Amino acid sequence: MEYTKRRNLNRGYMKLDVWQRGMDLFEFAFRLAKSVSDFKLKSQFTDAVQSISANVAEGYARRTLPEYLQFLYIAKGSLGETLTRAAGLWRVNLISDGDFEEFDSVHYEVENKLLALIESLESKRGTGEWIDTLPQSSGQAVSQPRSYQKSINPLIH
Repeated sequence: MEYTKRRNLNRGYMKLDVWQRGMDLFEFAFRLAKSVSDFKLKSQFTDAVQSISANVAEGYARRTLPEYLQFLYIAKGSLGETLTRAAGLWRVNLISDGDFEEFDSVHYEVENKLLALIESLESKRGTGEWIDTLPQSSGQAVSQPRSYQKSINPLIH
């Protein structure tokens, strides 16, 4: 699914599988939540699931490796909360066995993609491979990703 035709360096997170599948999980959770009449429980479930992709996007947009990782770890926590809320809804029969199994399958996929992204980024700590500055621009909007120059700023540990 294409979310927008407008592209720039800050919107690169939309290409990430973990963000895209997180959005699928978001959509699925909102469909499941329609049958939940308890406003607080529905709100907690949908807040947790929307936080996953939102934190992947926010961390990506921050550009520094430590901040990106911090937001990915927050997304990981939101994944845990989301599954716990879904399991609770299933246990009290507000989600069917089939829906819970399907939700758990998509959740597991997002979780593994997120863990792989975190592992990949953690391996870059202190190596100088992470570029946290935007390229020099001529003042026009960037439509295609550009090569970055290595940052001379030290990584925060």
